[in-house]
Amino acid sequence: MARLLYNLALLVLFPYVWLHLWWRSRKQPEYLEHLGERFGFYPSPQPSPLGGEGAVGAPSPPGGEGVIWLHAVSVGETRAAAPIVAALKLRYPGHRILITHMTPTGRQTSTELFDDAVLRAYLPYDYPFAVRRFLAHFRPAAGIVMETEIWPNLVAACKAQGIPLLLANARLSEKSARRYARFPNLARAALGSLAALAAQTEADAARLRALGAPQVEVLGNVKFDILPPPEQLALGERLRAWIGPRPVLLAASTREGEEALLFEALARRPLDEALLVVVPRHPQRFDEVAALAARHGFAVQRRSENTPVAAQTQVLLGDSMGEMFAYYAACDVAFVGGSLLDYGCQNLIEPCAVGKPVLIGGSTFNFAQATAEALACGAAKQIGTAEELMEAADALLRDADARGHMGEAGKAFAARHRGATAKTLELISRAMR
Repeated sequence: MARLLYNLALLVLFPYVWLHLWWRSRKQPEYLEHLGERFGFYPSPQPSPLGGEGAVGAPSPPGGEGVIWLHAVSVGETRAAAPIVAALKLRYPGHRILITHMTPTGRQTSTELFDDAVLRAYLPYDYPFAVRRFLAHFRPAAGIVMETEIWPNLVAACKAQGIPLLLANARLSEKSARRYARFPNLARAALGSLAALAAQTEADAARLRALGAPQVEVLGNVKFDILPPPEQLALGERLRAWIGPRPVLLAASTREGEEALLFEALARRPLDEALLVVVPRHPQRFDEVAALAARHGFAVQRRSENTPVAAQTQVLLGDSMGEMFAYYAACDVAFVGGSLLDYGCQNLIEPCAVGKPVLIGGSTFNFAQATAEALACGAAKQIGTAEELMEAADALLRDADARGHMGEAGKAFAARHRGATAKTLELISRAMR
């Protein structure tokens, strides 16, 4: 009965799906590309498995054993999937890896990370007909959903067809748990039909169990296994050479509303000759943030200009994709965005792995345990406001010893928590057997 009501609600919302895609396409035209995939339709009933981006899959690649499907909704989940994809390719060389997304930026990130080494498509919306077409087209040997995406019809269809579906690297904040708890029967049925669940922390596992998950294993966070790529570190050195000897404060993965707070605080409390590098989380906001910085009276330069940073430049806009490790390598102090306002914060593990001191705001529910441990070991400092951020950044930029101690603590913290990928791969292998 719960799933029947859910499907009726989906029918009512069907016009909204199109309105949502159109609305998002106003800033990201890519939302109107590959529309058929969002409903389980593909360019050809029997596409060639040898293609890349254009050929989104085939049930049985020549000489292989099938498809292993991994769902990564957007950018963060796609990056987190990288070590799992690498491990799967080593363990199952006869399989093709299919990665599905919900956002164009997630799909673009997949292209940057894996190029034609994987198949990719949008995961269809959770309509029964769309889910059936998706599974019939790809016939995956197993499915792995990164973090927390629970789609009742998809889970039920996988169970009915004997396809093991796992929830990997799962995190569930208190806010998300309350949202799922509004539909207890639906959540319990979906979680109970999964082949396995791997949570990042015991707190995540407890929330999943409270929703009805019968068995949850705590395996850690695979984002600790993402090592800074050497080519990104080399790019960071080139960026730093372009910047010169000036101190650099990086505001990484900032979210809507945070840049205005940063620019206002910087106008009230300048950082002497320091350069502020701002990298918005979403590329569709690059132009908006550049205009905002200019309105606050700052001399702005863009990374996409691909030129040395002028001495008079006060704000460098990081308007590029796939270069976050390079930005971390080029900075002296890193502020992790999504934490100044209530977005739950972005990934603070990456700057720690590069050995940079981290400043983070008060909203950390997406990385609650990692943040607590980073603060406890001295790899990060927490601030409450943009003004406090500028004060803390100024103090660190003037104190090389303090930066060095925090950076070394960050490297040790990141190294101490590695190993979740290997545990997750064993869980996947057990489910496939």
